[in-house]
Amino acid sequence: MKIKKINVYQVDLPLVEKKYKWSGGKYVETFDSTIVEIETDNGIIGYGECCPLGPVYLPSYALGVRSGIKEIGPKLINENPLESEKLNLIMDKYLKGHPYVKSAIDIACWDIKGKFLNMSLCELIGGRFGEDLILYRAISQMEPDEMANNVKKYKDMGYTKFQLKVGGDADQDIERIQLVSNILNKKDKLVADANTGWLMHDAMRVVKSVENLDVYIEQPCLSYQECKTIRKSTSNPFILDENINDINILIKGYMENAMDVVNIKISKFGGLTKSILARNLCVKLGIAMTIEDTWGGDVITSAIAHLAQSTPEKYLFSTTDFNSYVTTSTANGAPIRKNGKMKASKKPGLGIEIKKDVIGKPVIEL
Repeated sequence: MKIKKINVYQVDLPLVEKKYKWSGGKYVETFDSTIVEIETDNGIIGYGECCPLGPVYLPSYALGVRSGIKEIGPKLINENPLESEKLNLIMDKYLKGHPYVKSAIDIACWDIKGKFLNMSLCELIGGRFGEDLILYRAISQMEPDEMANNVKKYKDMGYTKFQLKVGGDADQDIERIQLVSNILNKKDKLVADANTGWLMHDAMRVVKSVENLDVYIEQPCLSYQECKTIRKSTSNPFILDENINDINILIKGYMENAMDVVNIKISKFGGLTKSILARNLCVKLGIAMTIEDTWGGDVITSAIAHLAQSTPEKYLFSTTDFNSYVTTSTANGAPIRKNGKMKASKKPGLGIEIKKDVIGKPVIEL
């Protein structure tokens, strides 16, 4: 089997809540997503998606995805899409770094592999664990009482895990955490995610003020070293996200006891091939994971669901359903949230059918 053609589509994904805001006043109103379509010489077609959280969250941006694919895509024509490791080596050879650029291509090739073998991705990359997946809901940064009201709303929808976007004014953040903590049940999970937004003195104030509460502290500061210092000053469970972007830092964090949970974002690792490696390493090391991506719609939500549900339940701290945050559906068969849960499709590959009338015409044809 050989890759015959690569088409790239640009899709706008407006938000249900109109705006998503996090630390430093950063926000997004409409996500600029890229969907990749890979066609093989035997007629199997696979899909992948990459949707950065704007250009100011990680060193990734939407135009970068498409320009990068335009650079490396021609090198993949006539290669075998089933040879995941080889394809990744080719992409890494012709584009140094920029893992997010390669993510949608890698996902699309896994979709092809699942269809070729007549297996769901979930079964192909580890097996299916559990009947469904418990989701977290990210709560956009607002005034403390507004955030608490938002949590109440999503609790009524069945969510039991909440990720508060903090990393702003320390006093407000302490109030945000306290207000939300007061309305949660003992079985609920609360994460205070600063998205690198605090300086060390503010982070120290916050963690000391909330150490009597059942709350996870996520990525309080910008650098790994700063976060590790804050980690030593709190007894609350600690999550690293933005700093976890390859296998080496994952091993370093484990060796230095820098975290209790890590966030595995598919595009941050460069696709499913390397995310599966990171996931399997975490299982061997005994590290719990949140499995997700930077953002996206039906395609990436499907990939997230397969990676999450093929993870032993003991090691899966959390996952999320990005397609419920946006108003545009790009595929039939994608996971649908029900009572705060979702499940991966049992159909071959990602188990989705792209809505061609929604994604329109390709902006790049290779």
